[in-house]
Amino acid sequence: IIIVFTGLSCTIARAQRLSWSLTFPSALIALEKPFWFIAPENYTSKEYSTESIITPMIIPIPVGSRPGINRLPGDSSLILALVAPNKSKVSVIGDFPGSDWSDKAEFQMNLDTDQKTWWIQINGLKPNIEYSYQYLVDGILKIADPYAEKILDPANDPFISFNTYPQLKSYPTGKTNGIVSIVQSNASNYIWKNKFIRPDKSRLMIYELLLRDFVSNHDFNTLIDTLSYLSSLGINAIELMPIGEFEGNQSWGYNPSFYFAVDKYYGNENSFKRFVDSCHGRGISVILDMVLNHATGTCPLAALYWDGVNQRPTSNNPWFNVTARHPFNVFNDFNHESPDTKYFSTRVMEYWLKEYNVDGFRFDLSKGFTQKNNPNDVNAWGAYDVSRIAIWKQYYDSIQHYSSGAFTILEHFADNSEESVLSDMGMLLWGNANYNYNEATMGYVGNSNLDWSIPQARGWTKPNLVSYMESHDEERLMYKNENYGNSSGSYTTKNIPAALDRMKLAASFFLLSPGSKMIWQFGELGYDYSINTCTNGTVNDQCRLDNKPITWQYAQDPNRKSLLDWYKKLLKLRKTKAFESTNNQASYRLSTALKYLILTGNDLNAVIVGNFDVNPVTASVGFPKTGTWIDLKDNSTINVTQNIPNLTLKAGEYHVYLDRSLDQITPTNDSKSNDNLKVILFPNPSKGSTSIQLSLSQSDDVSITISNLQGQVIQKTNHDRMKAGTHLLKMPLSISAGTYFIKVSTNNLSTIMKWVRL
Repeated sequence: IIIVFTGLSCTIARAQRLSWSLTFPSALIALEKPFWFIAPENYTSKEYSTESIITPMIIPIPVGSRPGINRLPGDSSLILALVAPNKSKVSVIGDFPGSDWSDKAEFQMNLDTDQKTWWIQINGLKPNIEYSYQYLVDGILKIADPYAEKILDPANDPFISFNTYPQLKSYPTGKTNGIVSIVQSNASNYIWKNKFIRPDKSRLMIYELLLRDFVSNHDFNTLIDTLSYLSSLGINAIELMPIGEFEGNQSWGYNPSFYFAVDKYYGNENSFKRFVDSCHGRGISVILDMVLNHATGTCPLAALYWDGVNQRPTSNNPWFNVTARHPFNVFNDFNHESPDTKYFSTRVMEYWLKEYNVDGFRFDLSKGFTQKNNPNDVNAWGAYDVSRIAIWKQYYDSIQHYSSGAFTILEHFADNSEESVLSDMGMLLWGNANYNYNEATMGYVGNSNLDWSIPQARGWTKPNLVSYMESHDEERLMYKNENYGNSSGSYTTKNIPAALDRMKLAASFFLLSPGSKMIWQFGELGYDYSINTCTNGTVNDQCRLDNKPITWQYAQDPNRKSLLDWYKKLLKLRKTKAFESTNNQASYRLSTALKYLILTGNDLNAVIVGNFDVNPVTASVGFPKTGTWIDLKDNSTINVTQNIPNLTLKAGEYHVYLDRSLDQITPTNDSKSNDNLKVILFPNPSKGSTSIQLSLSQSDDVSITISNLQGQVIQKTNHDRMKAGTHLLKMPLSISAGTYFIKVSTNNLSTIMKWVRL
């Protein structure tokens, strides 16, 4: 038998059997040339490639290396590692020095002793240079790195503007095809400016937004410019719909493909870090919507083991089920019982918590993390599931290990017995109150019971519920008010001013009830475009995922601006210490037309009362004490002479009664990024002059408000851009004897002191 390599040949003695083995010198294998077997007896030959005879080098991966990208000291080398059991050969192709997108022997990966992890050390890299690469598996399949921190997508990147993503690396056209990974030996070294203390999870006021439909430039830099608006609204957390790389550009993001890369349609990595940093500087947490129930077919983990005939994962895929284990799955269903899936998922969580300093996650379709095979039974998959609880306990513990206090919010909607257990463990759970609140705002009181939006009504021992009137998944309240609202006589909830006023009524109960809350973008302005609005302005359920109108101009409309101001006032009240104590008690009647919510505590008593009917209603309301109560709406007062008075409210009428003025309630600063404000009032009590010693750690605007016991403002002074340092301010001598409250505020912080003037 003669074996001929290009440029070389050798003769082997006559084979005695049909089955035999042959070992080639490594020098020949390194040529990577085609070769032929020539049998003189019948003068036939057959062409093979060297890859068919090369076995991988089994070498232990260096200690400390993990799947994905491992940067080494010196910024000139890195180790790449890919988990791919039962594959015969894996190489790296790309524009690394010496590679030029060719399958070369020096870029063939070693196989770790675990028999499933392929790895290679790449040397000779230059810092601050981006390199593109792919894995070539078994000489056929090209995939990007599942742990890629950036990718190039030839189908979608051309539609990303320079303003959104400046200086994006060019795709290696003509050298490869498909999605490629990007890596830099020295990762970008963003310098974080703001330290941050997260708010208590039971006091989260979350603003959910889809970047694409919130600002027209759909980028993080523009989103940073909106933070002054969101900060003034009074929220303390922003929940971003998925921002990891997903298929296409125009998407809600629930079609994920790469879990470690920021989607370039929204900007680059550092612009997202600046966004998180800017939020923290304003006392705002950042929560990411994380999609680990499923992934698309372009996800490398799916592509590595793919049944092309049936268009689904193969049975030996380490991460995915062949078919989904629950009835609401989309794309390819992750198997969260698999150790490989658990490892990958926890790495995803670790990465975003550590690399981007995010404050937690809202997990999409968390109920789908079950392996109980109920693909056709809508009710069964929500039943109490011990294995699913164990999965989430493990993930929650991992999150707390990586970032203590980070938020874990589940879109679960399982049996209350299971959700109660998860709540007790420390996880937060979504509470969908859209239908009931919308029935209430439309004036159909028969189906408007709001009890389930309160944790204690569910029998939970901890208030770990994130309830919402609207979310990305639900129809907009104002759209249904205007199109399907109830009426009686001349009163109709279809009338926009009346409908907006009913939104104030609903917000009063929603924002002041116990537990964390979530506001969907522009809900504070009465957003009234249907969730199914098409780009041409029509409404069709096939247009659910279409781009939606961006309505910043609504803030200029007086009726909508009034709703915005009411949200601000409610959220300002919600952020006071009166809502901080776990000893505060809530009693309520939320199933009837005239609803009430009564809050009692050491720092405040509040009675929220409203009529959701389209006709006047009279009912008794149990005020916790007699005396003067101040209405948050207009600072008017009522005198309660008995604990259970009868109240008659017109259709849509509402009140938020407090037993003291909002300006006399101590605000809480637990979510602020620094301790910029220190205030001392002396002497106190005083008959003569009194001074405020004000210490600022950084330059800031300062306002000082003096109010009496009835909440009336006696004097307010503003000091713009006071420099960092200590300042001494004199109190006015003209104020008469009495007891007053002095409120000192900066842009982000405030404190209230009692002053007795003798």
